[in-house]
This record gives sequence, structure tokens and C-alpha cells, in this order.
Amino acid sequence: MENTIKTESELEKHDDSVTETPTGQSSEVGEPENKENQPDGTLDPLKKLQDELAEAKDKFVRLYAEFENHRRRTAKEKLEMILSANEQLIKTLLPIADDFERAEKSFTDKSNKELEGLFLIQGKFKKILDQNGVKAMEFTNQSDFNPDLHEAITQLPAPDEKMKGKVMDVVEKGYLLNDKVIRFAKVVIGN
Repeated sequence: MENTIKTESELEKHDDSVTETPTGQSSEVGEPENKENQPDGTLDPLKKLQDELAEAKDKFVRLYAEFENHRRRTAKEKLEMILSANEQLIKTLLPIADDFERAEKSFTDKSNKELEGLFLIQGKFKKILDQNGVKAMEFTNQSDFNPDLHEAITQLPAPDEKMKGKVMDVVEKGYLLNDKVIRFAKVVIGN
């Protein structure tokens, strides 16, 4: 600290003295030509500290932005993982839902007391699927073929021009899990 004070007082003495340059003009001795440099050619300590501070602030801002991006990305991935955690289990249960629907269609007399238990179990199963975000895709027989939702298993000659490229029959229902396709609907399209 004392060395710094002596150096500053020595600089003040040099600043007060005036010398002539070879061209005959007067200039102050000790006044740096470049305000950033000391008379001995080193950088001004204050300027050096300011540069280091600016560099540290820049690094901090970049690291903070990188951390925020990482935090958002991991939160999004975690949410997606939670929403689709049961996807594999649900895919394995979908054939059971198909079997319930086939059984329901096969019975002509649905008021039979013996079938009441079957329909009760089917209702509970559908309710569990709904609670977990599973929805069956609903199509009419004249919907347009959409490769993002449908899987064409065959083509049949269309009865009229309007039916070309449209869904003529749904062989197997498609399902969505939180608006993501987990099973494509298998359809027959008109040709």
C-alpha cells in the first residue's frame, strides 16, 4: 500500500514538470500518450480491474443463461417422462380393450343378466384407461386417410369417386396417450 502511495506521489511530481519535445512544443512529462497505459508501458490497474470485472460479469451471465436453459430442458423432459411413463404397459393392455369390444359386438341380447358382469368390467377398464390419458381415435367411414394417425393395411375399389383416398373401414382402433399416438388405427382405404 505504501509503495502505491509513493508511486502516485512520484507521478504527481513528474506530471507538474514540463519538458520540450524535439519539435519545440511543450508537453507534460509523465502524462501517458495513451490514457490506458502507465508511463512505464503497463496497463492502468483500475482499467485492468474493470476489464476483469466485465469479463467475470459476462461469464456469470452466460453461465446463468446456460443453467436456466438446462433447468427448463430437464423440467420438460421430466414432465414428458411422467406423462408417458406407462406407455409400454398401456400398449400391452390395448388388445384386452379390443377383446372387450369384440365380445360386446358378438352378443345380440345385451340385456342378459349373465353379461352384466362383463359389461361392468369393460366399463371399469375403459375408465382406468381414460384416467391415464388414453383415448380411442374416433373416425367415420368417410374420413380422409391421415398417415400420422392411420396405417393402411389394404385398399379396396371405391364405390364412387368421393370415397377414393378415404377410410372405408376401421379394422383395429387406434389410441392416443396424452395426444401422442401409441397405436395407429389399421384401416382400409378406397382406391
